[in-house]
Amino acid sequence: MKVTSLLFSIIILAVAACSPAPKTIQYGFDVCHFCKMTIVDKQHAAELVTEKGKVYLFDAIECMVQFTEVQPDLQFAFELVNDYDQPEKLIDAHQSAFLICREIPSPMGAYLSAFSGKEKAEQIMRQKGGEIYTYENLKSHLKK
Repeated sequence: MKVTSLLFSIIILAVAACSPAPKTIQYGFDVCHFCKMTIVDKQHAAELVTEKGKVYLFDAIECMVQFTEVQPDLQFAFELVNDYDQPEKLIDAHQSAFLICREIPSPMGAYLSAFSGKEKAEQIMRQKGGEIYTYENLKSHLKK
């Protein structure tokens, strides 16, 4: 009975260890996987987690999008971006609204920020200008 319980525990731990999960970004220490800059901006960082659990960190959303373009075979369990209004909070890129606005610089110069909802992005756009995108539209726009 003890051997069965021990074996079962080991299997559960092994499965849990392989489950993909986001990583907390260590601002000022972690390095962007794409451009190799240190990640310091808490409003524009991004993160990808593959289905196998490998984590890729980025200093800017535009670096993450460019990385997905050069790695088309990778499958992601998580595509996350920092919420501009809640620094350090990672949100689902597919559920986010993106604003390109010259009044809000981003680390790599695309003037790109993410918001947890379209309403907040529209509010900032009314104040500062710019254009709103969905994640899919943003990826097409950045390819140009």
